[in-house]
Amino acid sequence: MALYSAAAAVLEGLERGDGGVKNLVYNSRFPHVRQLFALVSETLRYSPVLEKLLAGAALLQAEKKLSPQLAKVRRAGGCPSAAGPGAAGPGSPACPQVLVYDLLFGKGLKCGGRWKALARRHRARLEAELARLKVQQKVSRNEDLLAPAQGGSPGASPVPRYVRVNTLKTCLDDVIDFFKRQGYSYLGKAASVEELKALSGKKFLLDLHLPELLVFPPQTDLHDNLLYTSGHIILQDKASCLPAFLLDPAAGSHVIDACAAPGNKTSHLAAILKNKGQIFAFDVDTKRLATMNTMLMRAGVTGFQLAQQDFLTVDPQDPKYSKVTYILLDPSCSGSGMVNRVPREEAAPSTERLQALAGFQRKVLSHALSFPALRRLVYSTCSLHREENEDVVQAVLRERGSAFRCAGRREGVTRSVVLQGLSTDPCPRHRLVNAFPSWPCRGLAAFPGAESCLRASPMDTLTHGFFVAVLERHGEGAAAPSSLAVEENPQHREGTEPGAAPKKRKRKRQRVK
Repeated sequence: MALYSAAAAVLEGLERGDGGVKNLVYNSRFPHVRQLFALVSETLRYSPVLEKLLAGAALLQAEKKLSPQLAKVRRAGGCPSAAGPGAAGPGSPACPQVLVYDLLFGKGLKCGGRWKALARRHRARLEAELARLKVQQKVSRNEDLLAPAQGGSPGASPVPRYVRVNTLKTCLDDVIDFFKRQGYSYLGKAASVEELKALSGKKFLLDLHLPELLVFPPQTDLHDNLLYTSGHIILQDKASCLPAFLLDPAAGSHVIDACAAPGNKTSHLAAILKNKGQIFAFDVDTKRLATMNTMLMRAGVTGFQLAQQDFLTVDPQDPKYSKVTYILLDPSCSGSGMVNRVPREEAAPSTERLQALAGFQRKVLSHALSFPALRRLVYSTCSLHREENEDVVQAVLRERGSAFRCAGRREGVTRSVVLQGLSTDPCPRHRLVNAFPSWPCRGLAAFPGAESCLRASPMDTLTHGFFVAVLERHGEGAAAPSSLAVEENPQHREGTEPGAAPKKRKRKRQRVK
């Protein structure tokens, strides 16, 4: 019952607008984070279907003590004995959906005590309602019920399943071959976002923008796949891959991941570094760091130091960080860009909350820019709000001498932009780089040069909502201009266009058979 209760508590948090799925899962104190995350994700995916089943079978009317969400969640394996703090009780409004998913779509109820008996008591009614729903929608498979339900909200586009190949343990060609042996059909490199939208069944593509990123249909579940459990692939949204890709640290560099948990971006940085160099990763939560350590070890990451510490308390003058030349900063945000597939309208964060978040984000970005050897920094959020994105970048560049240069978008020609009335500093220290000019969505026109920033959204890029800004130090002691401002990441390029399959490396890799 503990797993179900914990999942119900996460669903309740989503309903209240307490945060995104990942934050709520990692803050739940539940001991098996991966298991809980898979459980909640699958329940959310089937949530529109479960709502119809619960209503049609009148389960909540028949069982007054059963709450809506526990009936939704699927089993993601085993059932720990203690839910931990924050778990929802059986009377929680989140609880019925958990049980119904497990009963009809999952691997069968394996725990749940009297609630398991209750769900089985109504099994015939629920199965009959499921059969009626399939006839009504003219489908034969459970998965086919998802497409019309998820496409119901105006303008919504289901986000595909993105799979990043972990080049620390394998290579792109080997992963493609493995999936082919499992019955998947590889369609080559995508030429457009429309091709990604059209994916269905057991077909997959190579992403059109990012190398070593495979794209599967939205309903694909790979949590139990051998490649995932062995760390050969990372399930990571495409937009979440942008920060490390655009930071592009050179092998041997010292890098800070300032707000690191759950660790997908950290493992991506290690892959780009080829495990050569040093990563300093910070987070304030002990349990999140423990989970992150397990994930990084499974991914084959070496040369990293985890610290339970607020990044704002890290001393930039500490000799330990004297060689840090790259910083990835993905601070806490409203999470308004996360696609949770919850059948409700998202409540907009209050003005007070946005102001508080933006104040913290400005402080932590300014702090990161104070590291003496810093050459390049990526600032990113999973927020759609200008207050947390362009406004933060503008305010910090103003504060630190904000006349700055940015690369123009037209054919890669560099131009200078000076923010009028903000600073008279003739030698500004940081510039906003126009990274990845071919990316279709740019920053809002909040200030001159804001188009150098990147945005992502479910509608335009088939990803979670995201914002990325790349800043470089220039002037005395600055790094050479980033080649990212030209078009693509050279480290991934190896003589090909961005997003093309990289050449096989000579280095021996672990092969999954």
